[in-house]
Amino acid sequence: MIPIIIPVRCYSCGKIIGHLWEDFQKRVKAGKNPEKVLNDLGLNRQCCRALFVGHVDLLKKISQFKV
Repeated sequence: MIPIIIPVRCYSCGKIIGHLWEDFQKRVKAGKNPEKVLNDLGLNRQCCRALFVGHVDLLKKISQFKV
């Protein structure tokens, strides 16, 4: 499994959110409503929700290039 670049803490409020990303991603891929999943995970603040909804996983594309 390729690691995902998601912040451990929310940039705005500092809440620890990094451990919730994989669960969020699995549920959304299974067809659940992202809003309901965020509510179930306890992400009620707008700043934390924006990090999850707005995240684009580019690690697979970036890893193709050598540094």
